[in-house]
Amino acid sequence: MESPDILAALREATASRHAVLDQAMPLAAHEPTLHHYRAHLALLRHWIAPIEQRQAHYHDGPQDAALLPPAPHLPLLDADLADPALPGPAPAIAAPAGPALAHDDAAYRWGVAYVLEGSRLGGMVLYRCLAQRLAPHPLRYLHNDGTAPGPRWQHFLRVLREQVRTPAAIATACAGARDAFDSLIALQSQHPLTPEVPARQVAA
Repeated sequence: MESPDILAALREATASRHAVLDQAMPLAAHEPTLHHYRAHLALLRHWIAPIEQRQAHYHDGPQDAALLPPAPHLPLLDADLADPALPGPAPAIAAPAGPALAHDDAAYRWGVAYVLEGSRLGGMVLYRCLAQRLAPHPLRYLHNDGTAPGPRWQHFLRVLREQVRTPAAIATACAGARDAFDSLIALQSQHPLTPEVPARQVAA
């Protein structure tokens, strides 16, 4: 029997979680401001920093530079947070209560990478909506510092399909992607500028 397509499996596994975050992140506010952008950046930084710190210990799977060139998120996040156009200090955010994403399996890390890589595409959509509204801030993180995310995304999908092929590996990758979303949802639920996300909205 032919193995399921990894991309279709990941989309199905995370669809409900993606819908929750689309409505719950700071920039989902009716009239987002630079205060919301600062909150958005701070939330993402608290989520991404420990993930990238753990990823640095691996050299296989999505951390194999020969398969996927490194493209860390933190430099652009930090550059935007340091921009003088942002008002006020970043909000204090407690450590998340969600999954720790500490997993040695490469397939699991491909699932986490799917969420992080996909966030670049979402950032570009937000940039097109907000660039004029939030000017003069350059929105480096959303804009990926001017680098179109499409080519990297297509390369990522090509390698993902090559590396994650068996039903067991696909199931493990889906677990990683779900945990990545759940850790951000857990973090967002503590955020002072956005409503809590009821746990019942997230499918098992």
